[in-house]
Amino acid sequence: MNHMNNLKTAIIDIGSNTIRLVLYKYDKNEGLHEFGNIKTAARLRTYLLPSGEMSEEGMRLLSQTLLSFKQILEDYGVTDILAAATAAVRQAVNRDEVVERMKRETGIELDILSEEEEAYFGFLAVVNSMDTPSAVTIDIGGGSTEITLFKNKKLQKTYSFPFGTVSLKQKFVSGAIMNEEERQALHVYVKQQFETLNWIRKVNLPIIAIGGSARNVAQVHQQQIQYPLSGIHQYEMQEADLLGLKRNLSKMTFEQLKQLDGLSTDRADIIVPALEVFTTLMNVVGTENFQLSKKGLREGLIINRVLQGDAKAFDKYNVFAENAKRIAFEYGRSEEEMDTLHQLSGQLYRESCDLELFNYKEEDLRLIQRAAKVFGIGEYIELDSSSQHTFYLLSNQSIAGMNHINRIKLALLASYKNRDYFRRFSAPFQTWLTREELKELRDFGALLKFVYALNVSKRNVAKQLTLEMIDQVIHIQVIIKGSAIAEIYQAEKAKKHIERVFKREVQLHFKEERWQ
Repeated sequence: MNHMNNLKTAIIDIGSNTIRLVLYKYDKNEGLHEFGNIKTAARLRTYLLPSGEMSEEGMRLLSQTLLSFKQILEDYGVTDILAAATAAVRQAVNRDEVVERMKRETGIELDILSEEEEAYFGFLAVVNSMDTPSAVTIDIGGGSTEITLFKNKKLQKTYSFPFGTVSLKQKFVSGAIMNEEERQALHVYVKQQFETLNWIRKVNLPIIAIGGSARNVAQVHQQQIQYPLSGIHQYEMQEADLLGLKRNLSKMTFEQLKQLDGLSTDRADIIVPALEVFTTLMNVVGTENFQLSKKGLREGLIINRVLQGDAKAFDKYNVFAENAKRIAFEYGRSEEEMDTLHQLSGQLYRESCDLELFNYKEEDLRLIQRAAKVFGIGEYIELDSSSQHTFYLLSNQSIAGMNHINRIKLALLASYKNRDYFRRFSAPFQTWLTREELKELRDFGALLKFVYALNVSKRNVAKQLTLEMIDQVIHIQVIIKGSAIAEIYQAEKAKKHIERVFKREVQLHFKEERWQ
């Protein structure tokens, strides 16, 4: 584990519905990176006999799956393996035999997670990949459902219910899909179960859902509303969205569900029961807000693994910062360059507010400085079309610690080229932002374009800038260290963008100062 700067780990997640192999790389600069993901729908839960034992057939299936995964790992040269088993193995009365036999037949040591561990790892993944400070999480698997409550990113309570989508279907649904009577019975049962937890009743916090069924709910919803962004991590839905989706899907036949875009075929029969569980929980918690985390148990396990070797590898109170660093690094931006852009953009905004050209807002400053760090990263792909690439790269990747609306704001600022491009990029999101917000974002984009011009040679020569207004002319003084020939030329060109924003003439003054 002391090779923290270059860790390769395989997580095998043995669930009640699916068994999955995920390969991770961790590097101090690039952060955590998933480089392989293979799953098989084994439905181990269905191999638990009435006696509570895992059947011979179930064990054989598990053994074959592990052996085929092992083959893949050998090809990848990954030797650090963590095999975690959840409800299906945990609930088997012959679980010791299952563990012993897997060790003997495959050489892989199974780690059976307790209910508390399973809940804790889900929580760990959520708080390190989202910026929601307090929430109730639900991780609904095939054979168990973990609920946690966290406040200000600190875990308060956890509980694991011994039911999941596969076991609920076995218990309540006779055919391939649920009828109204069965839905009613399932609803009553789940509601009773949830209400036994006093600490979630009417706490009015958002619900964050983890796990395959939750991912599928989000994917189907995005398909149906023709959502203009990619990625479901930190996707938000309202109670009405879930109820509408439940109504629509309940009318479909099993065959129609199997054909549905966004829904994986092996979940067609459990999506409606899962929706029933989610809406019931929302009702008990007293919330309309439903958020999605694509990160769950597996990410929690790998984060935990990394933290053991380096306790400072993640900062749950500043999730975005880690990610911005990773993104900038990926597209060839040095930390020094990021710092320069961060500093200059902050100075320009604050100075503009002092002249009452903007009303100072803490969250605006934060957004501007975040966008400064990744401004124009699309040039890594091609200089001439940097703006389009920047917008595409930022709007179409999951950015941990940032919800979708803020991701679009970030992408619009960081890709600013001129008003025309801004209009084009923001067109699909007209309903997300008010006209005032759009105008403000366009103005901030222009500020950043100017700031970027002050570091065009990437030599970090501009150190400080101040603004002064004399007779309605704005004088910008830039203190530089070393030759700034490229910066002077570029800033004069970019000046018109901020003149439009300030509605005043701008004059630039570059002053060389000897720095200690």
